[in-house]
Amino acid sequence: MRAVLFDFSGTLFQVAAYADRIRAALARPVDDATMGRLLDGLEAGLSDPAVVAAQRARDVSARAHRHAFTTWYASVAELAPVAGVLYEQLRTPEHWVPYADAEPTLARLRSHGVALGVVSDVGWDLRATFARHGLDHHVSSWVHSYEHHTEKPDPLLFHHACRELGVAPAETLMVGDHPAKDGGAAGAGLRAYVLPAGAAPGAHRGLDAVLRLTGRD
Repeated sequence: MRAVLFDFSGTLFQVAAYADRIRAALARPVDDATMGRLLDGLEAGLSDPAVVAAQRARDVSARAHRHAFTTWYASVAELAPVAGVLYEQLRTPEHWVPYADAEPTLARLRSHGVALGVVSDVGWDLRATFARHGLDHHVSSWVHSYEHHTEKPDPLLFHHACRELGVAPAETLMVGDHPAKDGGAAGAGLRAYVLPAGAAPGAHRGLDAVLRLTGRD
């Protein structure tokens, strides 16, 4: 493998815990019982027809992305007044936490001459978040879905990253946490590695597997 493409959320970074974000957005004390109710409300909101409709093609534009998330947050009445604040947290680098093995993995790959890119279904530019955590210098290609008006697993996104890195799809590994979206890179001629879901912010993500797959361990 001459290049590795990484997903962003759930692969290299995870957003801060919702409980912490909600407390910051509301700017007032929230007891555990109330927080539990708010979090349950967000979970239930995922099946709300309006929320479900807003998620369709949410990553094809910045506007659609914002609408999808603010609609979801506003499905909980107490969070509706701060839906915009909660969304802006997503765009704020300080609210994202890199996994413990993200930097060592990127550094090891880069030191071995492996070209690195980020391919993400997202509604804003990720460079500032990577820069805030000192990881931007490892990445040579940034492919944000909203800039291309399409979503993974559209081959256009993977192939664009490969062209920017000067490598063939067959020489490239896509790493992510979504079986269809990231695993779909295989349909575009890349190899794909899908991480198990559910790692907490700041935890070890199991990215050492990427070093083994590329022969850089």
